Amino acid sequence: MHAIVYEVTNTNVPGLVSNFHDGLNLGYAYESNGFYVHFYGTNTNLYSVHTGQTVLEKKSASTFGTIEDWVRHNFGAKNIQTMASNVGESVKGVWRPALYYYADTYQALEVTEADRRLSEQALRVLLEKLDDLFLYIEPDVVSLNTYSHKIRELLILACTEIENFWVHYMMLSGIAPIGRNYSTQDYVKLKEKLFLNEFQFTLRSYATLAPITPFVSWSSVNPTTSLGWYDAYNKTKHNRTTHFSSATLSNAISAVVANLILYIVRFSPYPLLEDKNTFNTLVNQHFNFELTDADYKQSYIPQIEVPAHYRSDIFIYDSRRANDIKPYIVKPFIV
Repeated sequence: MHAIVYEVTNTNVPGLVSNFHDGLNLGYAYESNGFYVHFYGTNTNLYSVHTGQTVLEKKSASTFGTIEDWVRHNFGAKNIQTMASNVGESVKGVWRPALYYYADTYQALEVTEADRRLSEQALRVLLEKLDDLFLYIEPDVVSLNTYSHKIRELLILACTEIENFWVHYMMLSGIAPIGRNYSTQDYVKLKEKLFLNEFQFTLRSYATLAPITPFVSWSSVNPTTSLGWYDAYNKTKHNRTTHFSSATLSNAISAVVANLILYIVRFSPYPLLEDKNTFNTLVNQHFNFELTDADYKQSYIPQIEVPAHYRSDIFIYDSRRANDIKPYIVKPFIV
């Protein structure tokens, strides 16, 4: 069963003000156990889906015979589209909007807190090295092409960690390398599957610098050279004498951000925002991040099992607190 998604332009639910949807301008709806179900959501920042604002109405009590008519009347639904995946399904290891609480994320992505902590330890080293560089080189449009041995060290370490993420996903998909090792011809297949082009980072203290989007230009036509910072890593790793100048501050920053994006894909963004430790402090000291032009049809929509005894008229409630949300059916990751 696929949910529908739509723009919310009005709220016509008894007990709610007509502008209740301000800031919650996406809606997701489907039928469950004879009820119409609606969730409010956002189309900015992390495109969250709010189970705390779940609206129900028993279909037999409604004057609207289709869910499309129901959402048009109650939520002013416009631009109605069908979601990409079934309600209550997720893909192993790939975070999408709607997953917020840790327990839900671990279950839906089949990851553990131990996995997350180990990854954070590795990325903390990168962030500490970047933080140290910023004490000596002020990030600015005139300094981004600065290069040095310390920057080269960070670039190589960061790209090595990225390869670790990539190999994890290739192995998760069950694809063996054609030769001895995987190559960027293999890795570039991950761009669309992991939604890597949707993530954008900015440096908090340096508003004049362009947003950092490490994967946007990645192309299967030129899978290495189209990823400029990764191409620079290859060059300066294998031939420092000739390509030392490729180890720039700009490339190092992009490589660190690419790691943070892959961390978010695997474990969700919320540990970066809400945990209190050295790793999180370093991330939030230097970066803001968000999803940009995200395909909200690819969000995971929770399946709720509405008890038959619930009231039949339209009302809003917290479906998660009521324990009505079923565990996700986890689909395999396939490249």
